[in-house]
Amino acid sequence: MITDPDRTRLDRGFFDRPVLEVAPDLLGRTLVRDSDDGPIELRLTEVEAYDGPRDPGSHAYRGKTRRNASMFGPPGHAYVYFIYGMWFSLNLVCGPSDTASGVLLRAGEVTRGHDLVRKRRLSAQKDKELAKGPARLATGLDIDRSLDGTDLCGPDSVLSVLHGSPATPDQVQNGPRTGVGGDGAHQPWRFWITGELTVSPFRAHTRRRRAT
Repeated sequence: MITDPDRTRLDRGFFDRPVLEVAPDLLGRTLVRDSDDGPIELRLTEVEAYDGPRDPGSHAYRGKTRRNASMFGPPGHAYVYFIYGMWFSLNLVCGPSDTASGVLLRAGEVTRGHDLVRKRRLSAQKDKELAKGPARLATGLDIDRSLDGTDLCGPDSVLSVLHGSPATPDQVQNGPRTGVGGDGAHQPWRFWITGELTVSPFRAHTRRRRAT
């Protein structure tokens, strides 16, 4: 029997767990963004886990900085960063405070607020492309650094995660993270829902050339 997604908001206890437990458990959950123009909702279909000082692929691997401070907790907060001088990416902080672990939201299916997302994603030709990749997801949901540190568990937060319709273990696949190089390249910490058209294609890390 098909049931409607559960509208109960996830509490801080959900995020206060090891990142490799939280990441796959986010699949199928509903991300809510209360933007200035109206509400947008997204069913999460692809995520990546980053495990702080134990993970060479993590922004927090070398310690706390002004840029990554939100990643050090407490759990249930947003960590938003700017990449390549062009795009923002949204992460959900998890684990105990000061552990600096988080989950990058890579892709999802827009389930509410399609018109609002299309206005910000003019290049998307189909609905499945609206939030297919972390930069597209953040752009479509109007995510920028002003939301860094947002408490997702606060009663009036502009960002939250609902229980939704979590994926079952047999629906979840995992593999290497996209674009991660060096010692963190082969960690199989990207998780996605099998068969979802919104999941972004895997791309191995390539070294960016410096301008000459």
